[in-house]
Amino acid sequence: MGNEGLGLDEVLRAAEEAAPTESVDVVARNLEKRFGVRAVSFWLVDLIGREAVRLPRAGESLRDGTQRAGLRGSVYDQVLRSQHLHHEYDADEGFRVVAPVSNRGDCIGVLELSVPRLDDEVREEIGKAAHALAYIVVTDRRFTDLYHWGRRTTGMSLAAEIQHQLLPSAACCEAPQFTLAGGLLPADDVGGDTYDYTLDADALHLSITDAMGHDTASALLATLTVNALRGARRAGLGLTEQAHAAHQAIRTHGRGMTTGQLLHIELDSGRCRLVNAGHPWPLRLRDGLVEEIPLRINLPFGVPLPVRYEAQDIDLRAGDRLLLFTDGMCEREAATLDMAALLRDTYGEHPREVVRALADSVHDVCGGVLADDATILVLDWHGSRLGELHAADAAFS
Repeated sequence: MGNEGLGLDEVLRAAEEAAPTESVDVVARNLEKRFGVRAVSFWLVDLIGREAVRLPRAGESLRDGTQRAGLRGSVYDQVLRSQHLHHEYDADEGFRVVAPVSNRGDCIGVLELSVPRLDDEVREEIGKAAHALAYIVVTDRRFTDLYHWGRRTTGMSLAAEIQHQLLPSAACCEAPQFTLAGGLLPADDVGGDTYDYTLDADALHLSITDAMGHDTASALLATLTVNALRGARRAGLGLTEQAHAAHQAIRTHGRGMTTGQLLHIELDSGRCRLVNAGHPWPLRLRDGLVEEIPLRINLPFGVPLPVRYEAQDIDLRAGDRLLLFTDGMCEREAATLDMAALLRDTYGEHPREVVRALADSVHDVCGGVLADDATILVLDWHGSRLGELHAADAAFS
């Protein structure tokens, strides 16, 4: 056993030389060589956050069957929620260690292994290895379906496949100014919900949309909406121009309409502007009080009427938590869900845990059978860069 550091350059070089399907083996071999670890396993979190699926290592076939474990109440769940290593001792096996594999707050899975000794150095190096594995997986999943396969614990219809590909590749993002998490709980007959976000040098862009109808018709309508919004945004157009692009795409190429909200938040000033196209009003948690944010309502994208979209300012302060959602969170059986109470009760939790709590609650009140997609975006605003500079100036004055 050596005392040298992780050797990140060595790990990354080995990862590049190995096949994209052998990420776990690269990290495992490094730990085996340095600390004598055994039984290394990587467990992926499934798409709906209810199970963990063990990813096969090199030489193991997918056809041999997969190991799955329920997340709720498990050690894996504990590690993912806390983002801290867990260990327990067995006289025969040594120390069993479970470490979170996360990237910018996005929980990819957990690394599980056995090690004969466990001190602060070994704990630290295992944590670094798990963190390195997250970056390797994020890179390698572009080249293989293995990681996509590992996240699927149920069959996926064509509509669900289309819908899933419209979502960001990471459900969570952390930055100095904000923490963001999203989740989509699909109906049995896909309802056309999507959420999206992107971060550029000076702004955070968010959207949440709900395409009319169900199954492939709504999935195709969602495809038009999301890609029109992305295309306009990537061309440098503003919020109202993005809204018009989505409206025109549906009017020209689709049938039906889509409700949605588009947000643009300036990182320097914290100014937040929003276009509301016929969508449910968001909730804001501030100083322990949950309030609905009243918005002027524009027509949905694609409606066969003359439209005018306007961007309106909403008050956003450091410490605020915003909840954006689709009507699947508040209609039919889900109408009994007290989202304001849940938002208050989860104060202090990471946004991804708020998303999980809301998704679990709507799943339970609907008896596990959703009549419509239920989609959630939770944004914690920590403060603008300008605010940080003012605070630093005050500290040194």
